[in-house]
Amino acid sequence: MNPAKLQAVLDTAVAGQDVPFAVGLTGTSAGTTWSGAAGEAAPGLIASEDTVFRIFSMTKAIGSTAAMILIDRGKLAFDTPVADVLPAFADIQVLDGFDGETPVLRAPKTTATIAHLATHTSGFVYEFWNAEMPKYMEASGHATILSGLKSSLMYPLAFDPGTRWDYGIGIDWLGQAVEAVDGRSIDVFCREEIFEPLGMTDTAFEPEGALASRLAAVKIRNEAGVFEDFELAPPAHPEFYGMGHALYSTAPDYMRFLRMFMNRGALDGACILSEDGVGRMLENHIGDLRIGKMESVAPAITADVDLFPDIDKTHSFGFLRTEQDIAGRRHAGSQTWAGVCNTHFWFDPTADVAGLIMTQSLPFIEPRFLQTYDAFEGAVYGG
Repeated sequence: MNPAKLQAVLDTAVAGQDVPFAVGLTGTSAGTTWSGAAGEAAPGLIASEDTVFRIFSMTKAIGSTAAMILIDRGKLAFDTPVADVLPAFADIQVLDGFDGETPVLRAPKTTATIAHLATHTSGFVYEFWNAEMPKYMEASGHATILSGLKSSLMYPLAFDPGTRWDYGIGIDWLGQAVEAVDGRSIDVFCREEIFEPLGMTDTAFEPEGALASRLAAVKIRNEAGVFEDFELAPPAHPEFYGMGHALYSTAPDYMRFLRMFMNRGALDGACILSEDGVGRMLENHIGDLRIGKMESVAPAITADVDLFPDIDKTHSFGFLRTEQDIAGRRHAGSQTWAGVCNTHFWFDPTADVAGLIMTQSLPFIEPRFLQTYDAFEGAVYGG
């Protein structure tokens, strides 16, 4: 690892307006190995380790971990039918095209399980990467999941459970399953079972108190290629906390979460999962299915997502999993995901390396950000 080069990656990206600001962090199972920042996170707020981010889909790994805790304790199973835990799920149908402007719905041919929810093989697909879903939402008046309304969970499926991988709201349902089985609300469960034991003192469902004063601003690249202000955040005090998007956190807090996995389920004396539970969680859970390109239908919000296009990618119970070594980068079995405002992480159990590179910008994974991410990861591995 080259610390000077890591800082130079962040400085160069900010100077070139590839990102509005950046925070980077690297670590191992033993602790943090490097941290750096560049730019201004909000007017008058210099980016630092303490910067608070809307982590959006980085929430998903925490939601999956909540479910894995219950599986580890024998209270839930990978193959538990979702409708056995959440009877309302039995009303979910498959969107089978349109008759003119009228959606055509049918019953699913397969049964959705807890594992399908966690691995994005349940049939749910976000409206940002599926042309039929926004058409359905317009025709039906269905609210986006970011509304925070309980009714927004009732998206139709885009395909039968278990037949392919595509990215959607499955982990929002998974959080509801945790609540139903455990009895605590998902925010209380996460606080008591994950955040407090791991010392994640800057991770919360509402950016209140001291967190609010350190919250970064979101920027979007306009048609002229310049960043401008953009309002985007999880809904405040919603009807339910969606474990696909609801959390705020910092880079050091999230590193503690990642280090727990690299320590086989425990950190600084706090045991979150058993060693066997971590092993089971990080395995490929989608069999012969593979993760392919996600084609954007909302280019202002997200570019096409095609991470490591020449590498086999599967899904563990909590993360995208690479199945081959990547030259000069992460190894087979590495785990990764990200949030829509370009907060990204990976951890590599083979090399005992974890990395975070975080900003608050749109479009998600635009080429200029992806080049920065690639340069950062290369510097972590000594390139």
